[in-house]
Amino acid sequence: MDATAKEASPGTVAGGGQTAGGRTIDIAGIRHAIPHRYPFLLIDRVVDLIPNVAAIGIKNVTVNEAFFQGHFPGHPVMPGVLIIESMAQTAAVLVVETLGPDSAGKLVYFMSIEGAKFRRPVGPGDQLRIHVAKQRSRGNVWKFHAIARVDGGAVAEAVYSAMIMDQRAA
Repeated sequence: MDATAKEASPGTVAGGGQTAGGRTIDIAGIRHAIPHRYPFLLIDRVVDLIPNVAAIGIKNVTVNEAFFQGHFPGHPVMPGVLIIESMAQTAAVLVVETLGPDSAGKLVYFMSIEGAKFRRPVGPGDQLRIHVAKQRSRGNVWKFHAIARVDGGAVAEAVYSAMIMDQRAA
């Protein structure tokens, strides 16, 4: 999805609603779809979700984030690995919405991360818009390309693959 994709309307229902660009998933829907919880739930909303194609995750970065206490005192910077994790969580919601309600709560395990690039620091007050596009899937292995943007400018990107597993099998 490109940076000009339409923003979701604020009146979406719990679990999601339809927008012109695709489906919107609010925090209740995200918590239903993936098992992550505070302090490791790193997306606040998913917009423009088109099953089996792409989605945009939103992370509102606040000064109260626990990682800012030590990264770095006096110069808060969101760790790059957490930006990558927010990409994976956005992709996980895309997978669950693609596979349907029986896949809610499944675990997504990284298999590879390729070409990760970090272009500028992300700090308090920034809003990450994580553009995730499915490149392919075969069985329970999926591959994605993601670009994280702040104010329209790329701050990080990566190509990664993940394996989708049932919690009981893990």
